[in-house]
Amino acid sequence: MNYYAIQVKTGGEEKYIRLFRSLHPDFAAEIHFPRRQIDERRRGVIVRRTAGIFPGYIFVEAGEELFLTRRWDFRRTDGFFRFLRSNRNIRPLQGRDLEVVLHFIRKAGPVAGTSKVYFNENARVVVVDGPLLGLEGKIVKVDKRKGRAKIKLDLYDDSFSIDLAFEIIQPAAVRGQA
Repeated sequence: MNYYAIQVKTGGEEKYIRLFRSLHPDFAAEIHFPRRQIDERRRGVIVRRTAGIFPGYIFVEAGEELFLTRRWDFRRTDGFFRFLRSNRNIRPLQGRDLEVVLHFIRKAGPVAGTSKVYFNENARVVVVDGPLLGLEGKIVKVDKRKGRAKIKLDLYDDSFSIDLAFEIIQPAAVRGQA
């Protein structure tokens, strides 16, 4: 199975998927829009918000023949911008791009929650569980107060940063000594 990336209107990803599904209920392939939950403080109140991991992108899991025969259905749906690599050079995700997208589709589930981390003796982040697991090398900034880690993601030669939530736990070795 291949994964194809489609750029759609940012903030309208879920609307695009709903509209496409209503216009083409016979399309049997999966359409993914990985999301993340993050807590934000607004006027002193903590609010849980859901946002896209890859804002403006959805991913279609389909065989090459099915996808290419239905590409015009995607293009005619309101909110469509372009296929990646380009509209003339539609290619499935490969290599590191595919690994990153699959990490969030398969491991994190439809909505990436909070990771469990601790800090080792060198003040480095050690991820025990959650969507950050396996992405330690992509962490560029940690905000302990807000409980967020900023990670740098690459997709088709474009890089961008997103925040993922974490909660600090005590490592098993330290808990046993206490």
